[in-house]
Amino acid sequence: MGNQFRTFILLGSMTLLMVFIGQALGGRQGMILFFLIAAGMNFFSYWFSDKMVLKMYRAQEITPQQAPDLYRMVEDLARRAQLPMPKVYLIPQDTPNAFATGRNPEHAVVAVTRGLLRLMEPEEVRGVLAHELAHVNNRDILIGTIAATMAGAIMIMANIAKWGAIFGGHRGDDEGGGGLAALALAIIAPIAAMVIQMAISRRREYLADATGAKFAGNSEGLARALERLGGYARQSALQANPSTAHMFIVNPLSGRSLMKLFSTHPPLEERIARLRGSRPAGPPPMESGRRDTQRPQSGGRNFWDQMK
Repeated sequence: MGNQFRTFILLGSMTLLMVFIGQALGGRQGMILFFLIAAGMNFFSYWFSDKMVLKMYRAQEITPQQAPDLYRMVEDLARRAQLPMPKVYLIPQDTPNAFATGRNPEHAVVAVTRGLLRLMEPEEVRGVLAHELAHVNNRDILIGTIAATMAGAIMIMANIAKWGAIFGGHRGDDEGGGGLAALALAIIAPIAAMVIQMAISRRREYLADATGAKFAGNSEGLARALERLGGYARQSALQANPSTAHMFIVNPLSGRSLMKLFSTHPPLEERIARLRGSRPAGPPPMESGRRDTQRPQSGGRNFWDQMK
């Protein structure tokens, strides 16, 4: 019920932002038009936002025949969590990361990057998968996916407002907000969308870490995974849309210094410290060396090697 209420608040907040942009662009008519667009987006987001996000990252479904060991791991974790078996998708990017999406546990998807399967050890992959299944269990996936879709739409509308203000496409009468108001909203709206994303995201990451550690049977695999994921993210940022950044297990944009100001994730060192039951000692170590970028430190076969 808590997440259902937060979903309602999120959709309402995003809708109000779009209505304000419409009012600034076209007065009362613009406000009505953007309200109708927002209503349509709310409906579309509930039913199709997961498919949009997967398509955005060119994710392809992995079959049990292609990756039997990976599938057995996901099945074991889903059984421990008492969840339906989710679909597993592969994102063709070399920076390790992962996210979960779907409107409910019966339609859940866990998506992992090619880099996660190539660079992480099995126990670390298990921790990451457990974290994502924790999001499914905690009913985070719907609110996170809707937030991504609505935030992306608001940024598009904000760009329309910006160019409308620059080229005089706003209304000049008393109904409209005027060029300055449209330009101000064009700047404020994307920031407001990010703030809303941050409000729903940071707290749930701590809960997903704790729940995921229970599903995995220990917290060390996830703690080590977060350390290594943070190092890789700082070396090479994932090619990700900022509107979907909150969905990933670690901020995919952490390699871009400006995006740190609007991070949708709590500090990695704090997450790792909580998993290990200690105070944060400093930022997680950087990954370095060519050997690390080729395969896990153990030198054994990884999930990518085992895929058929």
